[in-house]
Amino acid sequence: VGNAAISRSFVLVGLIIIDHYSDTTANNNIMSNDKVKSKKRKVSASTDRADEVNGSTESSSKSFQNQTAGQPGTAVQAIKDVTRTCTRADGKDGTSTEKCNQEEGHSEAPKKKASPYDKIRHVIVINDGNHENLVRLIGLKNLFAKQLPKMPKDYIVRLVFDRRHKSLAILSDDPAVKGTDEEIIGAICYRPYHEMRFGEIAFCAVNGSQQVKGYGTKLMCLLKQHAVTEGVEYFITYADNYAIGYFKKQGFTKTITMSKSRFHGLIKDYDGGTLMECYVHPSIDYYRVPDMIKAQKEFILDRIRLTSKSDKVVYPPLPKEWKANTGSGLSSRGNEAAFRAMAIPGVAEAGWTMADLLASTTAAKDSDRQRNHLKSELLSIVRKTEDQQCAWPFREPVDTTEVTDYLNVIKDPIDLSTIEKRIRKGDWYKSKEMLHVDMLRMVNNCKIYNDPSSPYYECAESLEKFLKEIFPP
Repeated sequence: VGNAAISRSFVLVGLIIIDHYSDTTANNNIMSNDKVKSKKRKVSASTDRADEVNGSTESSSKSFQNQTAGQPGTAVQAIKDVTRTCTRADGKDGTSTEKCNQEEGHSEAPKKKASPYDKIRHVIVINDGNHENLVRLIGLKNLFAKQLPKMPKDYIVRLVFDRRHKSLAILSDDPAVKGTDEEIIGAICYRPYHEMRFGEIAFCAVNGSQQVKGYGTKLMCLLKQHAVTEGVEYFITYADNYAIGYFKKQGFTKTITMSKSRFHGLIKDYDGGTLMECYVHPSIDYYRVPDMIKAQKEFILDRIRLTSKSDKVVYPPLPKEWKANTGSGLSSRGNEAAFRAMAIPGVAEAGWTMADLLASTTAAKDSDRQRNHLKSELLSIVRKTEDQQCAWPFREPVDTTEVTDYLNVIKDPIDLSTIEKRIRKGDWYKSKEMLHVDMLRMVNNCKIYNDPSSPYYECAESLEKFLKEIFPP
């Protein structure tokens, strides 16, 4: 409803109230019928004026109250009670109008909270022939070439200046570096495939002088927010071993949920890279991701405080000469220390157990240190194996939907990604020899299933030679 409709409703309420009081007071000769009719005409004129100014309710209500001076106080008070429930807002003609929030259910829209991303200067750079964009494209080329030294420079130039590719760049506010390579803090070069509703990320880099400041996360959030406006649902990229951790933090995963037919033949396969995917949710405000994480963390802590008793129960301090009754039969000094800790009032009540305390002893720490050392050593071997040119058939499990008879021939399949998962789990491989056995089985499976003249068989032989080098007899 508009202001004019609200103002008319106020006037009609006044008319009804006046009609009622004019009938009840006629016998008392308080007001003659002629005067009542005159005041009704004045009220109608006030209604017409309210329509002309597009609902100027304040002026019409004041006019009506002036005309009803001398009427019983209850009628005027009723109008005041109605208008008191309204909130003020500025009208189009500069006068003050009123919207009845309680009666009509309207309220002012809350102001949008300022985002830290609003202060970040960022642009989409394309090769459209514009001089400013061409200067920035040269800066992008230099940035990617410097921060990605293993990438061929001619390949970087070809993709950055390709008219089908776009680059999202964060720019510095310092006027001293405007128009120079230092103006570009970081950038992501990508190509959107609008028909298939996905985009391929080609390069992602941050200037060396601006790293470890959170610009990598800001770049990805800006890109995702922009991708929503382009209708992009997925981002896909080939990440090298150094970039896998970064992309995982930005929501990318090695599990590809997109149909292979959707991107097959459109993107280039890279040897030594890991294919990763990220779904871009259209209803998420990626500018507010830090705020959402902070709110979730505060909510979890609040729930913990509701069930936790550590801040509600205070135990008296221990006396100066306190000694725990450790008893006898403790096998080591570590066990004795754990027993003494459990004897302190409040430790057991807080949920600690002897197993928890024993895990923090020197012997347990030494065991964990050895386990972590073995884990790091095994992961290093797997990474070195993945970096070999002949390792590409072994990086992921065989797709049994395409190779339907594979499991009929190979009863115990294995691949590098499965081996890596087992290593990260921490309790599968007890020694390097166990890892060597799995890798040899992986090679033998390939040689058993494939013909000796196939490229897969050749890769298996090359990888077998490499394994002999890293696992000497």
